Amino acid sequence: MIKLKLLEIRNLKVYFNTEEGIVKALEDVNLEIDKGEILGLVGETGCGKSVTVLTVLRLLSNASTISGQVLFEGQDLLKLSEKEMLKIRGKEITMIFQEPMTSLNPVFTVGQQLMDVIQLHMNLDKKRALERAIEVLKLVKLPDPDYIVNKYPHELSGGMRQRVMIAMAISCEPKLIIADEPTTALDVTIQAQILGILKHLKEQLGVSILIITHNLGVVAQICDRVAVMYSGYVIETGTVAEIFQHAVHPYTRGLLKAIPPIEEKVERLNVIPGNVPNLITPPSGCRFHPRCERYKDGVCNAQAPSLRQLTETHTYMCYNPYLPEGVVEEVNV
Repeated sequence: MIKLKLLEIRNLKVYFNTEEGIVKALEDVNLEIDKGEILGLVGETGCGKSVTVLTVLRLLSNASTISGQVLFEGQDLLKLSEKEMLKIRGKEITMIFQEPMTSLNPVFTVGQQLMDVIQLHMNLDKKRALERAIEVLKLVKLPDPDYIVNKYPHELSGGMRQRVMIAMAISCEPKLIIADEPTTALDVTIQAQILGILKHLKEQLGVSILIITHNLGVVAQICDRVAVMYSGYVIETGTVAEIFQHAVHPYTRGLLKAIPPIEEKVERLNVIPGNVPNLITPPSGCRFHPRCERYKDGVCNAQAPSLRQLTETHTYMCYNPYLPEGVVEEVNV
């Protein structure tokens, strides 16, 4: 059965003008999300994850260059007017931010904030909007939603505030939810509950979810596919099984090796050597080559590698990958 693509990002490039020079934040990003799937977007801080999703939502007012395509159900969002985007942003595509205390307005109750979103996008009267607000609070498993709907954000715990943010995101029945580090600063018990809610919403409502995270444990727990970013590029994508069991890019392997082992005690954790590159003056060729253990002079530093396909679902960008035994040829996408 052929899956329908909900979101397709093609050759996305984003630059910023600064006093120090031009920041090449995204160079050639290619990404896609199927209907009804959870995609994990992972990578170090500064690799371009947040810039990618903010470009999808058209929330980058200070970018000097934006090129490529962001196709949502076949429609290029980069070509829409702001008035047209208002019909999509918050309705068709919603976002859960990583810090609910700064995302929720402290002077309005939870109910008022939910009702504002619902009335804006669903054209419901005040009474029906309140009923819908209570309904979505029940969906995210908040206890006593009739009580919580009248509370202010500061009266709720961090986990409860995050559930309110999720409720706000699903209140208008979106097709795509973008979750930016939704479990940051939450303890492991609450984190597990939040992830369980997201997975349940995908199964119950059929919504697609793009989750940004540093935590590969989160990815393993709820994602269907994984996209690994490094310095403005998506350098490897695949199913969870492909990435965790057969990662071929040296950077992806470095991330996996950095996970502390549970079974044994180690004196020193594995790290990826070197530093994240300066995006004003990025390295030539493959941007990972100064940190790569498989670096080849004259190849890796000459030109950025093209996107290659290992299987129908597994792609990568590398001149010298860890190919499985017996695989001798890669196919350019």
